[in-house]
Amino acid sequence: MTSKIEYAFFRLLAWLVRPLSPRGAQRVGAGLGLATLVLTGYRKKVARDNIAHAFPELPAEQRERIMRGAYRNYGIALVEMLWTYGQGPDVLAPLVRIENPDLLDQALGRGKGVILLSAHYGSWELLLSSVRLHIPVRVTAIAQRQRNEYVDAHIDMRRRRFDTVTVPMGPAVREVLIALQRNEVVLILGDQSGPKESIFIPFFGRPSATHRGAAAFALRTGAAMLALFLVRQTDGTYRGAFEEVDTSALTGSREDQVVELTTRHAAVLERAIRRHPDHWLWMHKRWKHTPYYEALCQTATAQIPSPKAMP
Repeated sequence: MTSKIEYAFFRLLAWLVRPLSPRGAQRVGAGLGLATLVLTGYRKKVARDNIAHAFPELPAEQRERIMRGAYRNYGIALVEMLWTYGQGPDVLAPLVRIENPDLLDQALGRGKGVILLSAHYGSWELLLSSVRLHIPVRVTAIAQRQRNEYVDAHIDMRRRRFDTVTVPMGPAVREVLIALQRNEVVLILGDQSGPKESIFIPFFGRPSATHRGAAAFALRTGAAMLALFLVRQTDGTYRGAFEEVDTSALTGSREDQVVELTTRHAAVLERAIRRHPDHWLWMHKRWKHTPYYEALCQTATAQIPSPKAMP
């Protein structure tokens, strides 16, 4: 019953925001995001701590501005998600401008598919919903399922518009390989924390559990790897530019190559966040497994005999 009530509320909100203009939806979302920060403090401690670790050189006032901007962006992304589901391609396509589509054409010209990496950055739901409108081949998006099955089914239905395919995280290997074999695009939001069993790579100066899937797929298939992040403009539209992740000159074992390639694409994401830090979801517990990893490293170091103790 609770799930159905939540779903009814979800549909009501979607109905209320549907008549808004794009700028109107953004204004409502910005207000909602700031109200969430002020009235509930949702994950405020997490966001503040993450920003402090990422930008220790900045004064506290500037870090607070970044945090407020991140909550504002979070609200905009949520309201835009509901708003976009009621809009057609004639409304959505002009909201996004890709500055260098030729880079994607070149990558597809290699014939091995493209892994397109993005993040919970800017309006990620607009990216999921409308990126197919700007890409000449079918897009397969790896998406995380929602807790509420009714909300999840509705979101999935809307994401599948415009010939986009969605597959859940985890059991997506077969679908991804088929899409790449067909020289299509696989879209992955690659900024979420992986489990403790993931590889740990540097992200804003701290080891962070990171999913290995994107790198593993690229190495297995030879697919090109591009990144795309949507940046909000003053007029409410979004601009993005493809950036290629270097997949060449990888040496060592396959595991070494996965780690190196994951490190490279995480560095691309970090640069994008540093350019527009208010666009990223700082409330996410991206470094929640870092203490575990650091303790593991300390234990391993302690077990190595010192030179004096060695025979």
